[in-house]
Amino acid sequence: MVTGPSPSHARVVIAAPASGQGKTTVATGLLGALRRRGTDVAPFKVGPDYIDPGYHRIAAGRPGRNLDPVLVGEERIAPLFRHGAAELSVVEGVMGLFDGRIGSGDGLAAGSTAHVAQLLDAPVVLVVDARGQSHSLAALLHGFRGYRPEVRVAGVILNRVGSPRHEEVLREAADAAGLPVLGAIPRADDLAVPSRHLGLVTAVEHGTEAVRAVEAMTEIVARSVDLDAVAEIARSAPELPGPAWNPRDEVAPQGSPVVAVAGGRAFTFAYAEHVELLEAAGARIAVVDPLNDERLPEGAAGLVLPGGFPEQHAAELSANTALRREVAAFAADGAPVHAECGGLLYLSRELDGHPLCGVLDARARMSSRLTLGYRDAVAAADSALFAEGSRVSGHEFHRTVLEPAAGAPAWFWRSGAGPQREGFVDRGVHASYLHTHPAGQPGSVERFVARCA
Repeated sequence: MVTGPSPSHARVVIAAPASGQGKTTVATGLLGALRRRGTDVAPFKVGPDYIDPGYHRIAAGRPGRNLDPVLVGEERIAPLFRHGAAELSVVEGVMGLFDGRIGSGDGLAAGSTAHVAQLLDAPVVLVVDARGQSHSLAALLHGFRGYRPEVRVAGVILNRVGSPRHEEVLREAADAAGLPVLGAIPRADDLAVPSRHLGLVTAVEHGTEAVRAVEAMTEIVARSVDLDAVAEIARSAPELPGPAWNPRDEVAPQGSPVVAVAGGRAFTFAYAEHVELLEAAGARIAVVDPLNDERLPEGAAGLVLPGGFPEQHAAELSANTALRREVAAFAADGAPVHAECGGLLYLSRELDGHPLCGVLDARARMSSRLTLGYRDAVAAADSALFAEGSRVSGHEFHRTVLEPAAGAPAWFWRSGAGPQREGFVDRGVHASYLHTHPAGQPGSVERFVARCA
C-alpha cells in the first residue's frame, strides 16, 4: 500500500506535449491500478472538461473534480484541490503541457496544465506518443524539461511503443535528456473509447462499456508502468499550505427549499461543487431524470438544468410530454430555473424538429461549426443568479445553434466579431450556452437558493 506524509499532499500531474498522446488512458489507468493496490486515490482534471472526470470517477470510486484557474481564479486552485484530495491525487492535464487560454501569459498560459502544476507545486509526468519517434525523443524531452524550469517534469511514460527494440531506443533517448522512463505502454486497440462531436461519450451514457474501458486502462497501466516510481514522485511534492475549500465558508443558508437538479444520461455536465454549494446554502436536492421521470420532484421550488448531450436523446426527451409540460408551467409561474448549454436546449421550442419544453421562443439545431472558448461576460440583466453588471469568466462548448436569439439576453461579451448578446433572462429563467463554475461564483448559488426559498 502506498503511503505519504499527508493525506492531501501526494500528487502528480499527468501531462503531454500535445492532445491525443494518451493522457486520459494513463491518468485513468493510474487511478485504477493504484486503487487496486489499496491506495486511496483522488482524481482531478485541468480545465472545463466534463467528460474525462466521469471515467476518473469509475476508476477512483469518488467524484472527478476540475481545476480551472480561468473559471475560479488562481487563489482557489489549491483550496479546491485540498477539498477533494486523498492519499494520492492524480491530476490529468489538458491539451499540451503549456497550452491554455489564447493571448494570455508569457509562455505559461492561463488555464494550462503547466499553470495548474505551478499553482499546486506538483511534479509532472509527461505522456509521449512514441509512434514514429526514436532518438528525437531526447530533443523533445529536453525542450519540455528546460522551457520553464519552475514546472518540474519528473519523468516520462512512453505510449504506443511498437516493439522491445523500439522501447530500448526510446529509453536511451530519455536517459540522454535526463528523465527517467516510468513505463512503456505497447500499442493496443482495445483502449479506444467511442467519440462524438464534442469528444468522448460520457461514462454515464456509455454504461458497462465505460466500465470495461476503465478496466482495460487499469490493466495495461498496471502491467506497463512502475507504480512505485510514480507514487514516489507524487510523494516528493512539498506540503501544500493553506486551508481546504469549504462550501459552508462560501455561502450562507437561505432557507431549505427543494431544488430539482436534472440528471440521467442526457444531463451529465455538472461540477461536483455545484450541489455542495446548493446544499450549503440550504437547498434540499432532488434529482430528476427528464428521460424517465414524468413529474418534477414534489415541492420543487427551483430547477437546475445542467449541460450534457440532449441532442443525442432529443426523441426520448420529446416523448416525455408530461414532464415537458410541467417544466413549461413551472417556468411560466416564475419559478427560478438555471439552465446551461444542454439545459438551454431543453427549454427551447424544438431541437432538430423534436418538440421540447417551449419555455424559450427559439428553435435549436445541430451545426457543423464548433463554438469553443473562454468568455469574459457581463450579466445583461438582473436574474435569479446574477445582478445586472456582474462579471464572470465562463466557457462555451457546443455544436448547436439557437434561433432566433430574441428577448432579454443573459450576457454581453466581446469577441473578434464584435459585441455579442447571448442567452435568455425571462421571469425566473436564466438560460445560456455559457458554462460557469459555481466555486468561482458562489454568490450566484446563494442568490438562486434565496429566490427558491
